[in-house]
Amino acid sequence: MTVTHDMIRRLSRYKTVLKRLKSLGFVKVFSDNLGDALGISASLVRKDFASFGITGNKRGGYQVEALLVKLYEILGKNCSQQIIVVGCGKIGTALIDYNNFKQDGIKVVAGFDVASDIITTEGPAPIYDISELEEFIRREQIQIAILAVPESAAAHTADTLIHAGIKGILNFAPIQLKGPSNCIIRNINIRMEIEHLFCLIHFQEKDEAINE
Repeated sequence: MTVTHDMIRRLSRYKTVLKRLKSLGFVKVFSDNLGDALGISASLVRKDFASFGITGNKRGGYQVEALLVKLYEILGKNCSQQIIVVGCGKIGTALIDYNNFKQDGIKVVAGFDVASDIITTEGPAPIYDISELEEFIRREQIQIAILAVPESAAAHTADTLIHAGIKGILNFAPIQLKGPSNCIIRNINIRMEIEHLFCLIHFQEKDEAINE
């Protein structure tokens, strides 16, 4: 079975919806409910679940608690998920301070930077000198890093992370990075995303004007 990025996103969104339903006291849920919440068809929900051996029934639907347990297992969230942040400027610091990570079992265990004046053991996670990066990754067996360094340092820092054993990088540096087959890199370019939104709005307004 091939697991696509879109499927993983949907599984994560199912989990979020189910957690909300559980908090509201729901015991059962139907594929139609999940499909409506995500804006997709109920058949796609059932197909996603069937791919992982999850079955419900037409009358009883799915048990919310059991479904959550299975999704946590599929998404690897039944074990500790520790991450690091490399580059502790405004974006990096905001990510370290982001409280909602904890709700999904994700813990930022450390930050790293070249600036000696921000090295500290206080706060939600200690910030170490970049020279300690590789040793920390190997010692703590860290698999995922958030990269929030300047563009000029991004490629070299990514190479360092990969060499130390990092398997996944979420890159906030304004440059497209590519990794080897043993490391998945997701590039997040905030400027381009905003530009894309403005472009979509522009064309939407043009279409609306034509149809008036």
